[in-house]
Amino acid sequence: MAQSSVITQVQTIENKPSDSYWQFLDDKKISQVARVLGIIAILNIAIGLYMALFYAPTEKTMGDVQRIFYFHVPSAWVGFLAFFVVFAASIMFLWKRERKWDALALSAAEIGVVFITLVLITGPIWAKQAWGVYWVWDARLTTSLILWMIYIGYLMLRSTAEGERRARFAAVLAIVGFIDVPIIFVSVQIWRTMHPELLIGSDGGLAPQMTQTLMACLLSFTWLFAALLLQRLRLEQARERLNVLREREG
Repeated sequence: MAQSSVITQVQTIENKPSDSYWQFLDDKKISQVARVLGIIAILNIAIGLYMALFYAPTEKTMGDVQRIFYFHVPSAWVGFLAFFVVFAASIMFLWKRERKWDALALSAAEIGVVFITLVLITGPIWAKQAWGVYWVWDARLTTSLILWMIYIGYLMLRSTAEGERRARFAAVLAIVGFIDVPIIFVSVQIWRTMHPELLIGSDGGLAPQMTQTLMACLLSFTWLFAALLLQRLRLEQARERLNVLREREG
């Protein structure tokens, strides 16, 4: 009887207006889409991994350690993409004051921090072979570290402040913090830096097989981001539903 009562109350919540319970997608739809994206991501990652390890030629100067490139660059791309989602969702939250945009920003921020952390791990491993040291205070490295610290601060703010006030402060920080992303992108053009510039289709740039491998890895990491974001958003929707249910029971 108790279980039946809970199910009835959850169904009632699902039928309530959006001011009681928000959702981007129906639970069944979001579950199916996330599952499909997950399968696509796994298949693409397997292809990208094979290409990075076996298809792409070995770089003459650095040797096999250069293959980190095929995971380092896509990790940075996904991190930037995630923080763009945070940026856009934060603007929407400040404009609409709808909880779903705040939840989307939080979900994307957590994923972005994970991938920028991977960037800051794979980069020094590659740098040790290329430069002889794990870290130099290069413009692109330093601005990437600053970006990581900004969004770590964002997550810390989300865990300490409460309610609407927490969400507003976090949204402002996310919007201001995103300014660092284009700075990272142009840092190798506006400052003297040791970090290599990505050259594709030009003399001294990537070989065709390397370019193809990079594109495959970028695609696989993008699919992975989409799958992770939907799963994280699904968790946030379930948490919101549980909070509404607790309020009604209280």
